[in-house]
Amino acid sequence: MSVATDDLMDFDEALQRFDPVMGMEVHVELGTASKMFCGCPTTFGGDPNTQVCPACLGLPGSLPVANSKAIESAVRIGLALNCSIRRSSVFARKNYFYPDQPKNYQISQYDEPIAYEGHLDVILDDGTTWRVEIERAHMEEDTGKSLHVGGSTGRIHGASHSLLDYNRAGVPLVEIVSKPIVGAGERAPEVARAYVTALRDLLRALEVSDVRMDQGSMRCDVNLSLMAKDATEFGTRTETKNVNSLKSVEASVTYEIRRQAALLTSGGEVIQETRHFHEADGSTSAGRRKETAEDYRYFPEPDMPPVIAEPAWVDELRGTLPELPWVRRARIQADWGVSDEVMRDLVNVGAVELIIATAEAGASPDAARSWWVSFLAQQANTRGVELDGLAITPGQVAEVIGLVDEGKLTNKLAQQVVVAVLDGEGEPAQIVADRGLEVVRDDSALQKAVDDALAANPDIADKIRSGKVQAAGKIVGDVMKATRGQADPARVKELVLAACQ
Repeated sequence: MSVATDDLMDFDEALQRFDPVMGMEVHVELGTASKMFCGCPTTFGGDPNTQVCPACLGLPGSLPVANSKAIESAVRIGLALNCSIRRSSVFARKNYFYPDQPKNYQISQYDEPIAYEGHLDVILDDGTTWRVEIERAHMEEDTGKSLHVGGSTGRIHGASHSLLDYNRAGVPLVEIVSKPIVGAGERAPEVARAYVTALRDLLRALEVSDVRMDQGSMRCDVNLSLMAKDATEFGTRTETKNVNSLKSVEASVTYEIRRQAALLTSGGEVIQETRHFHEADGSTSAGRRKETAEDYRYFPEPDMPPVIAEPAWVDELRGTLPELPWVRRARIQADWGVSDEVMRDLVNVGAVELIIATAEAGASPDAARSWWVSFLAQQANTRGVELDGLAITPGQVAEVIGLVDEGKLTNKLAQQVVVAVLDGEGEPAQIVADRGLEVVRDDSALQKAVDDALAANPDIADKIRSGKVQAAGKIVGDVMKATRGQADPARVKELVLAACQ
């Protein structure tokens, strides 16, 4: 169902009149075992309000203690983003009066973040490089989650009541804030998607987060404003909150460009506000008026000492940085012998790291690539998730490919196994055993099926005997149906031809 009610300008016309200015704020949940300032677990999907304590609930008398692993991860992220690391950074209280923040403030960083002044070079679809300047990467704690009940949209408007789950409150976050991205023009949506894609790949390579956008462990706030062609100052920006897929990042930028252009051209004014993104049609809608830094009344967190990052320790962490994903891809591309165009397509669908991991688990690169960009990509599309959001691991895909290579599964049977894995039925080998899917290798059983099929199709049998070998396909198909796809088609064809000699 469409939810858009805004007037929209044609995208190309909007770009003829205005220059877009973007700012990207990416929140990354760190993959630590415990929260940022207490020892509560961070497991995703726990029963509501079972992973809380006095500290993350902000109860009187409780005191925060910083998670050293989270600080280490923040430094490594900053280094990977070519940032300077502040030797002494401080936490601040961000006064935040919303029900999903039980303390009524958020412990964050403000004017002295741990990492600042960096950049990330991203590769666009045509192979060109775009540099996104990074303003800061700072540490903070996540909020809880609100569940609005009784409405039609899942949002607070129209809901009869709301439920609060504080399990996520206090989970460690690093917020990565870009500087204004200007000059992208018509490529602004592409630049936004490419930036978030590169950032996600980098964070995954650092192993600091699972960056599951579908689960909220990586969320993007997209700031966008328009400048008239003759303007010298940025326009009023909107902030589309919690965009949770790469496709949606691109769509939200496109929509806001068209919406703001139509609004400004008709004499209206853009309001500085948050916006909600709607997956159904790629539109945005108004949220709340956007606060400024002054509204949050930041002040130093009195219960937290400064974070000291000694240069020797920072250099030690610099030595732990992995090979950058795009450098690794260039090396892998050379090894695989694929073109730049093919590699870009693999990157755009989010398949490269999955293919690499599947090959490292024992599959051939060609087979791994075929599975991820064909059948598994179709499954991701059908299930409405990103490719890396599928409930199957590269190791499991490699296991299925191995069963095909060993002749224990046909490709069609293998697809059944993969679907069963995606549906949560278990590991591939167990699914094969439970469903009895292994290829039938008993020639006596196959011969009987062949004889029955030939007897049921005497005219086809005569054609085969007269030398029309291609007619055997009909008999092979009938045998495959009779054996529920568990026969080896090549072996069946051999038996059919032998029987018709």
